[in-house]
Formats: sequence, C-alpha cells, structure tokens
Amino acid sequence: MALVHSSLIGGHKTTRTVGQRSQPLLLMLIVSLLMVGGIGYRLAYLQLSQGERNRDMAENNRIRLIPKLPVRGNLLDRKGRLLASGRLSHSVFLWPMAPKQPGWPKTRRHLSQVLNIPEAEIQERLQQVGYNPGTRVRIARSISAAQITALAEYGADKDGVEVDIEALRSYPNGELAAHVLGYTGEMNNRALAKRRGEGYRLGDVVGQMGVEAAFEKQLRGEWGGLQVEVDGSGKVIRILGQKASSPGKDVHLTLDMDVQKAAEAALGNRQGAIVAMNPNNGAILAMASRPTFDPNIFSSRIKPAEWKKVQSQDHPFVNRALRGFPPASTFKIITTTAAIESGKFSEHTVLQTSAFLNIGGRTFGEWNHAGFGPLGFVGGLKWSSDTFFYQIGKGIGGPTLIDWTRRYGFGQKTGIELESEESVGLVADAIWKRKRLREPWTIGDTVNMSIGQGFLVATPIQVAVMFSVPANGGYRVKPHLLKDDEESKKWRESLNLKPETIRVLRQGLRAVVNGGTGGALNSPTIPPAAGKSGTAEAPPGEPHIWFGGYAPTDKPEIVVVAFGEHEGANGGGGKIAAPMVLKVMEAYFNSNKSSKPATEKPVASN
Repeated sequence: MALVHSSLIGGHKTTRTVGQRSQPLLLMLIVSLLMVGGIGYRLAYLQLSQGERNRDMAENNRIRLIPKLPVRGNLLDRKGRLLASGRLSHSVFLWPMAPKQPGWPKTRRHLSQVLNIPEAEIQERLQQVGYNPGTRVRIARSISAAQITALAEYGADKDGVEVDIEALRSYPNGELAAHVLGYTGEMNNRALAKRRGEGYRLGDVVGQMGVEAAFEKQLRGEWGGLQVEVDGSGKVIRILGQKASSPGKDVHLTLDMDVQKAAEAALGNRQGAIVAMNPNNGAILAMASRPTFDPNIFSSRIKPAEWKKVQSQDHPFVNRALRGFPPASTFKIITTTAAIESGKFSEHTVLQTSAFLNIGGRTFGEWNHAGFGPLGFVGGLKWSSDTFFYQIGKGIGGPTLIDWTRRYGFGQKTGIELESEESVGLVADAIWKRKRLREPWTIGDTVNMSIGQGFLVATPIQVAVMFSVPANGGYRVKPHLLKDDEESKKWRESLNLKPETIRVLRQGLRAVVNGGTGGALNSPTIPPAAGKSGTAEAPPGEPHIWFGGYAPTDKPEIVVVAFGEHEGANGGGGKIAAPMVLKVMEAYFNSNKSSKPATEKPVASN
C-alpha cells in the first residue's frame, strides 16, 4: 500500500513539474531565435547594404595619404640670376584624429605655447577639414630649431602631431622687386572654394600677388605623396605606394637685377615708383615702388611686430607703377602729337608765351610767372612752357586731344601680366563729365588737359609707353615681364605718325636734356639722352614729380620713368626725378656695354 501510494503520489508530482519546466525553455528558445535573427539581419545589413561604406571607413582608418607639396618653380631675371626659389624648412601637421585622443586638450595647449598660435585657431583649422583620417592639416610653417626640440621632448607625435620637412618660398634678395615678384601664401577657405575645380586642395600654397599670382599655372607643379598603412595608434607600419610630386616650371623674367637694384636705390625712402623698359619691345627691365615690403614674411606665420611695422607705412602693398596720377607736363608729348597730326598746327609753328593767359573767363598762368617769349614746339618742350601748350590745346580742341590721348594707351590697361593690379587711369570726356559732375565740357577742361592736369590720370607704366613712341619711331609697345625670343614687332603696333611729328618730338625731348629743364640727365656717364620733366599739382599735399627719358638718342635701348608721390617740396621733376633716372641709366649702360657715352651741342630753343 505504501509503495503504491508512494508511486501514485510521485507520478502526479512528475506530471506537474514537466509542464512547469517546458514554459521557460520555450520562452528562451523564442528569445534566442529572435536574437539570432536580429544579429543575422544586422550582419546582412552591414555586409550587403553598408558593406562598401564600412570597408571604406576601415580602409581610411588603416590607410593614410601623406601629401607632398610640389616644389614651386624658380623666378629668374633676364640673365638667369635667382629672384625667388624654394628652401627646405620644418612644418607642423595635425592628423584630424588628434582631437579624439584623450590628451588632446593638453596637447593643444602645448602646441599653442610652443608655436605661439591661439588654441582657438588650432581648433578651427581642424574643424575646417573635418574628420578625414586620410589627410593631415598644416598648422605652422618654418618653425625654429627650438620649437622642433620642444615638440620632440613633449612626444607630441603620439597624439596626432607630426613635424615634417617641406619647401617654402624664399626671396634671397629680400625687398628687391617685391611688387613685381609678389608673394605666396596658403589658400583660405573662400579662395579654395573658388579654385577647387582647378585641382587645388587644403594646404595649397599659391601666388597671392605679382608674377607669383600671374604665372601661378607655370610655377605651381603637381602634388605627390606617400600612401601608408598605420596601426591603431597611428604608427606607420609600411609604405603602400608613392607618387612623386612634379616641380613647377622655372619662369625667366625680363627684369635686369642690376637695373632693378639701381631703381630701388634711386627711389630711396621717397614714396613713388620707377619703371625701366626696352622701348622697342616693351620688356620691363625694372619696376620699383615705395614703400615696399619683404615677401619672405609671408613664407611663415607673420609675427605681430613684423605686421605692425609693415602696416605702419602708407599702403606698402600697392604697386605705384600701376596706379594713376596726373601726368603733368610729361603729357606735352601727346599734345604735340595731336597738334601736328591733326594738321591744325605745323612743325614750324611759333607762338608768343607770357606770364598768363585768359581763356574762357579763367586765368591760366605760366609756371615761371613770366613767360619765355616766342617759342616753337621744340622750345615749348625744352622749357615746358604752359602758355605755349594752352594755346595749342585750345586750337586743336578737346575731342582731338582726347582721341590722341587714348591712341597712346591712356585710359586703358597696357596688357602687362599684372592685369589684376593695374589701373586703367582716366581720360575724361564730355560724356564722362556730364554723367559724373552734371556739367558740360569746357574749353578750360581742354586747356588743363593740354599740360597733363584736370580730368586726366595716368600710371607710370602708361607714361613709359608714351615715352617709347618717340624713342622707337612711332610705335605703341605692350609692356611685359615674361622673357621670350619673339621679335620686337610682335610686341608693338604703329601709331602711323608723320615723320615731322617724330622729328619734332625727338628734337624737343633732346633739347630738354641738352640745355632745358632736364639738364641733370646731360651727363658724360651715359650716352646722349632725351627726356621730359613734370610737376603736378596734388592738393592738399606737396606736388607730384615726374621725369621720363630714353637713351641713346640715335638708337634708344632703354626708357626710364621716375615718379615721386607728393615729393615736390624741394623742387620739380627736373631737379628731383631726373637724377633718379640718371642713376638707373648708368646702371643699365654699365652692365650692358652696348653704347658709349657721347656729347652733343645744345639744341636751339625754337
């Protein structure tokens, strides 16, 4: 009984236990199936749908490109002497993974202290590129040996910081020809956005001014770099591939370093410009502008003290050779041309000069307050008589004078490669005056223009082109800086001047030097020269001064124009600017022994 009872009791108990245990097992099975299904779905999603993206991410984390900037092409003068080149220096780079390092705030603070760069600027540089593990970001260039040591001692290389060698732009002659050469600098975001389609990328260094900008395509070269595999800490395991960077092309300029140095020295601390040019083909031999700057300061981070010093000057980055000013009496070359070419005056014209003239109800005075008696065109140029040319301007009229002014190239760009920096100047007419001032053109406006004043503005390089016309026999040349072997005739066009026009101009400009207002250029140190002075009213400051000349007179090789901005306190163009022209010509003829000095008899005044 006991056994049976016991068995029955046990059997009953077993039936209830089995039912209770099967429920949790079933629940666990269902949960397991759901988990396996979810994992399978996730794996399928990651491998099939997102597989390519994830592979790219993994590859980018494992493979990096260490870019290599190309070596920029050299800039050389016409004789092959170095004006700009590359020099090796150390730069500091960050990998975009650096902010993800636990010690990034400390590393950033250390970088700021060592490199003297605000932490916010470092952070901003990284944010500009975003999280792109395949590219590094430059934050400093041309660092010192002490800075390299400080970074090495800190062990910054473990926190996404690298110090690497790259070529930086170097200007071995410092300030020499700074406005012509320009400078280079790293592209900002705005410039990069505009030029990304041209193959530029973050970190590219480009020409920002002068020929560095004008010949950017020839100078820049092509990027190269190393493709490397790294481990989780960023350490390079092996090099996967290498693409050599292609250096930029060297650019040979028309500049002559000897002439350029002389132009810079002649200007000294005066504010102004000097242009020296071959009058036969427009090749620029020198172009100096003051105040100036040292382009080397842009090859690394500019120190606040350096920038303050540069900015303390009056617009040091403005190339005054390409900026417009009243041309003053140098313009009498064009007035003479318009008079004879129009047929309204002959080459033998003689007019009475005086202390002043009353024209259109206004009084126009002579610069010497006395007059010079009767003068012809040669004498009018020799003594720069205002009252002579007032009568000429009145006789030919505004439209004819304006027309010839534009034929000489005033009021338009010359075609030099520095186009973005060049001013067109101003040649006003009746339409311009009516639109701007709501006034009609008057005879007084024409008379003012006849001596290079009034509504007339020209650049020193335009004035150099003007002087080239009588020098080369009647051709308007196109100034250029790129040296080549093209024939002179491809760089110029004829103005179809009458022989008598050229003859009068040449005789008059020679008379200026050989007995007139340009006697400073009548020196045995150079061949016989011709030229013309100018002194322009420039209120509220002191007058502007000009002198332009060419030599030798029989077969001109060089035209030099010197301009001083508000530099006429102690004399006019003949006294201050002419000696500047002489120094440049002496340098040219000393370094180019193609002509011998000679003397001539004084030219008659009329």
